[in-house]
Amino acid sequence: MKVVKFGGSSLASGKQIEKVFNIVNADLERKIIVVSAPGKRFSADNKVTDLLIACAEKRIQGESADDLAEAVLDRYGQIADELELGLDIKDMIREDLFTRLSSDTDDPLVFMDLIKASGEDNNAKLVAAYFQQQGVEARYVDPKEAGLLVSPEPGNAQVLPEAYENLYSLREKDGIIIFPGFFGYSRDGQVFTFSRSGSDVTGSILAGAVKADLYENFTDVDAVYSVNPFIVESPKEIKELTYREMRELSYAGFTVLHDEALVPAFRAGIPVQIKNTNNPSAPGTRIVNERDNTNGPVIGIASDQGFCSIYVGKYLMNREVGFGRKLLTILEEYGLSYEHTPSGIDDISIILRENQFTDGVEEEILSRIQYELHADEVKIQHSLSLIMVVGEGMRQNIGTMARASKALAKAKVNMEMINQGSSEVSMMFGVQAVDEKRAVQALYNEFFAAVAAV
Repeated sequence: MKVVKFGGSSLASGKQIEKVFNIVNADLERKIIVVSAPGKRFSADNKVTDLLIACAEKRIQGESADDLAEAVLDRYGQIADELELGLDIKDMIREDLFTRLSSDTDDPLVFMDLIKASGEDNNAKLVAAYFQQQGVEARYVDPKEAGLLVSPEPGNAQVLPEAYENLYSLREKDGIIIFPGFFGYSRDGQVFTFSRSGSDVTGSILAGAVKADLYENFTDVDAVYSVNPFIVESPKEIKELTYREMRELSYAGFTVLHDEALVPAFRAGIPVQIKNTNNPSAPGTRIVNERDNTNGPVIGIASDQGFCSIYVGKYLMNREVGFGRKLLTILEEYGLSYEHTPSGIDDISIILRENQFTDGVEEEILSRIQYELHADEVKIQHSLSLIMVVGEGMRQNIGTMARASKALAKAKVNMEMINQGSSEVSMMFGVQAVDEKRAVQALYNEFFAAVAAV
């Protein structure tokens, strides 16, 4: 049995849904289909989810959202017309949306989740109606009916353990199941959404719950690439990588899958296949627990901007019990989370996302560190990019760090920071944001272009 998830671009129009129908019916193992809300049809288009968020915001402010609601309904209406579906599905979606919009807004976050979730929910109903029209035994399944129970955390719901037992019964249902992604229900029946890439999370949960043989995730790219194709032209496709490698790459900027989305499938040991709705014959990328390290030490290179580094220097820091705890406590008191803490015997750097700082907070934090920890030196460096070089094979290969450092030096990129994870699956370089692209290109040339030329 396969669980298959289709993203917003795969469901943005009637023509795309026809592709989805053909893909699903080409493989009898594709039993459970998870759908997103309609995405963009072209670059300047609006995602249905974005329109729904604007609807909710207007209602929360006490204003009418009828104009935005009609824009949402027009999207569904166009898709229904393209698929030659009748008025019933349009009327059903209209009634559902306006019922939600008339709900209580006393808790804005809960109301926002209720409205956002309608994008996936109504699209699942529409897709199921099309499958049925084509003579295929298919049904829409409500997450509440299926027992997808989640914690009552708006925008950050977590699946509850008992949900897996509830969802296992989906295996026994006849025909194809069309299941909306992105949300579940609390024990008291309220709607709560997952975090970013919520439909990916739903697909992963269902794959784990029904003990699927494979979780297929259809998107709009042929595969996961070894590097951002906007930085390096025609980069190498990754045929297979591990969950751990995907986690590291997602954290550092890969956008094919959010780093939290695969946790349920990972824990259940279910492989994931990334596929392209617009080119389903392409093999895609397979994500597994373990793989043969036959492709060299590095599987991918990712980068992300928007970081800063707080440097703290103090003589004999290593002998001072509790120094690190005191430093991190100051950050915690301001609600700041840190990313990395490379250190030496007399100094430590704290890497943070710089958008966490509000006006005045930065200087206040630096002053507190200087005064309370009696530091010899405290300074902050802005506009950093983190570059992650990832590969399970680095654990068995000697000299990978030396190769990376040499490549960056040759490209005249100054390294502000170097850190290697204890798992030895990744190593990270901090560089000035202006040097990010040049650094990534240099690393790609060292680990991939040179191999291809041999």
